Amino acid sequence: MTKRLSAELEKKDSSLHIDDVESGEHDLKSSPVAEGDYSGAVAKSDPKEIKLVRKLDRRIMPALFCMYFLNKLDQNAIANARLNGLEKDLNLVGSQYNTCISILYVGYLFAQIPSNMIMSSQKVRPSLYMSVCMMAWATVASLTALVKGYAGLVVVRFFLGVVEAPFYPGALYILSMFYTRKEIATRVSILYAGNIFATSFSGLIAAATFKTLDDKHGMHGWQWLFIIEGVVTFGVAIAAIWMLPDYPLTTRWLTEEERQMAHDRMQRDTVGLQESKGASAGFMQALRDPRIYVFILMQNMHLSATSFNQFFPTVVGALGFNTTITLVLTCPPSLVAGIVGVGIGISSGKFNERTWHITIMMGLALAGFVISAVTLNMPARYVSCFMFASGVYAVNSVILGWVSATLGQTPEKKAVSLSIINMLSMASFIYTPYLYQKSDGPQYRIAMSSNAAFAFMTIASAWALKLWLMWTNKKMKQNGGPGNVFYAY
Repeated sequence: MTKRLSAELEKKDSSLHIDDVESGEHDLKSSPVAEGDYSGAVAKSDPKEIKLVRKLDRRIMPALFCMYFLNKLDQNAIANARLNGLEKDLNLVGSQYNTCISILYVGYLFAQIPSNMIMSSQKVRPSLYMSVCMMAWATVASLTALVKGYAGLVVVRFFLGVVEAPFYPGALYILSMFYTRKEIATRVSILYAGNIFATSFSGLIAAATFKTLDDKHGMHGWQWLFIIEGVVTFGVAIAAIWMLPDYPLTTRWLTEEERQMAHDRMQRDTVGLQESKGASAGFMQALRDPRIYVFILMQNMHLSATSFNQFFPTVVGALGFNTTITLVLTCPPSLVAGIVGVGIGISSGKFNERTWHITIMMGLALAGFVISAVTLNMPARYVSCFMFASGVYAVNSVILGWVSATLGQTPEKKAVSLSIINMLSMASFIYTPYLYQKSDGPQYRIAMSSNAAFAFMTIASAWALKLWLMWTNKKMKQNGGPGNVFYAY
């Protein structure tokens, strides 16, 4: 197997390229062979491969972006509904609202790993599977409008987590099947921008809904918000069936030549490529790889630092403005964060670098959290919202692209690794809502100081993994490992 892979790598070396968008180079098309970087990663210049990637981008990225935008819009509607009297209408007291936030992620824990194992087994069509899941969460989200009390809201939020859970790890797996390690960070950043822009525009959408439909036809504005967003989500889910791909060798809207090229280029980009032995074997391969536990810690700390997302309207509301102005003010920090996140994803892919990108952006977030915790100065606190939102959101694509490039020896291992890391890291959303107690406002010192500590631990985890991978690469070179592809950091 090793000899065959080595021969295949040597045979196809001449088809590796420099991408004219992500690398910034335009003058290498005359050369049949491009030299790889420190990890052996080589971008593309073959017109056919560039055309293929652009075709993938035109179909995959708009679909996944819209799906994630609506995923987070449906999920975060409760944060805006709180400003329209949700707690009063449902008689929520004490920490019951916080419990309704955290219970969603309990639902997430049950479905993510089995879902990605199903997708990697190639027994379902990802395009159909993901779209049906979207229809399910659209239906459950709309049913939130019918809730009459605390118990009903807890039940609906739990099942919303169950039916939403397959989307994000599934979307990451789709991207990891079609994009190389120099390409994937940019695409994950575009995907994650759907989350960020949902946070940005959800306040504006909610403000418009509350202004025009509050108490119309016997329903409160927050009820209309859940219904409208759920109906739109269902419609997009139908369109996604035709937009999303399946597997590289079975995607219907690719030609036979494009399918083979999509498959081959991912094969030669994989470090330590191994023969697939099924979903169960991939699950055990993931658990036996000790690097997955560093990624779990890193992503858990990173997502813990994003806990402000569910409370962003509340945090911004601490500036002292009315509901409408507060909802409008939530937009600019998230909008800037989305743009910065895409830029960081492009930069990480271009330079094939992760550690310094994580260090700089999480350092910026850390400073923002500290400012928010120590001062009541309104301009300083609003500027800190830009700092921690941009810093935290920007590194998500870098970390998850790093997972795909490091733990992708088989498709099954890659799928399970992404779902395990996503599941265990999202467990942070179960406990972090309790950091934002009303009694701790308006500075929320406990939450903001905790977020600063989470940011520091994310940086420390990244450097620990970098040193580990540097040592691994050195051993591979000393042992004369197959091919010329090494771990990137």
